[in-house]
Amino acid sequence: MKGESEGGNKIDKSQKRYLVRGFIDGLLSTLGAVIGASAAIGTSSGASAASVILSAGVGAGIANGLSNVLAAFMGEKLVLVRRLEEVERAMLEEEALRKSRVADEIHQKIVSGGVVDGLATMGGAMVPVLPFIFVPLLAIEETIALYSSILISLIFFFVFGGYIGKISRESVIFSG
Repeated sequence: MKGESEGGNKIDKSQKRYLVRGFIDGLLSTLGAVIGASAAIGTSSGASAASVILSAGVGAGIANGLSNVLAAFMGEKLVLVRRLEEVERAMLEEEALRKSRVADEIHQKIVSGGVVDGLATMGGAMVPVLPFIFVPLLAIEETIALYSSILISLIFFFVFGGYIGKISRESVIFSG
């Protein structure tokens, strides 16, 4: 019973993996879209260039997030359903666990892994586009927004690297 109450409130190890992987994936792929769009636009008109970059970054982040939801869902399903089948074979009874609590927990893990991965990807994707929101609002230059985007992204990479270093008991600074 203890695992039940904790399971609903805590993120398990595979979800942490998907959270970090998804966030970094979204951050890096959207940073690439932001840098690419900035380079393509160059120094064209202020507010419209920022809106193109915002649109490209948000669109890329949402598409990448949805892609990761499906990819994580399918990958997790492949691994966990295979494990369930192996246990059933060891029990010498096909589909013995299909309608059991174990199968329900596996299904929950598959769904939550996909959702965490996709939402983390979308969250990470929003980081590089944030500075471009301020271009029209505060009349800052796009180059400042671009450099801010790169700097903020690097800070997030360092923080996540440090987190991974701490978890794996390695140097936080080196991992960052």
